[in-house]
Amino acid sequence: MLNHNCVVVYRSKSGFTKRYAQWISEELKCDLLQGKKVSVADLQKYDIILYGGGLYAIGLNGIKLITKNFNELKNKKLFVFGVGATPVRSETTQEVMNANIPSQQQGKIEFFYLRGGFDYKKLSPMNKLLMYLLKIKLKKAKDPDADSRGMLASYTHPVDFVKRKNIEQIINRIRSVSNDES
Repeated sequence: MLNHNCVVVYRSKSGFTKRYAQWISEELKCDLLQGKKVSVADLQKYDIILYGGGLYAIGLNGIKLITKNFNELKNKKLFVFGVGATPVRSETTQEVMNANIPSQQQGKIEFFYLRGGFDYKKLSPMNKLLMYLLKIKLKKAKDPDADSRGMLASYTHPVDFVKRKNIEQIINRIRSVSNDES
């Protein structure tokens, strides 16, 4: 069991990341903080920091809290999870990590990808515009793959792939790190 040397920080626009963050916090019995309200100074009291954010056009919402403050946090155990609608595959996980975590930080920040969902109606006007442009691109594809067809369908039929069992790998990894410190 962890004590309060661990924190889960999250940024969530449509609720998928928030659910994962709450479950992780419950499982690890650690603090839960909403990312918009957190500063690097707030994180200094923790030994283990887990940051989660939703993906928007492969960009991880709020990740700069960790990457821009890396020098202040590099002596902590750092974990990041991204939540997106795309199925979990090793190439997807690698692509998202490479797009959001600088290569020199990747050895120090462990990254996980969790499948979330997509609800067009919950997006901000700017994100709706970006996703509308993606929709146009997807519709123009001559031979769309299953992921593209599924994404197109989700514009009118929201999808939710969030499952509590998806956090097991994260929980096990953080528990192993915590046990190493004991």
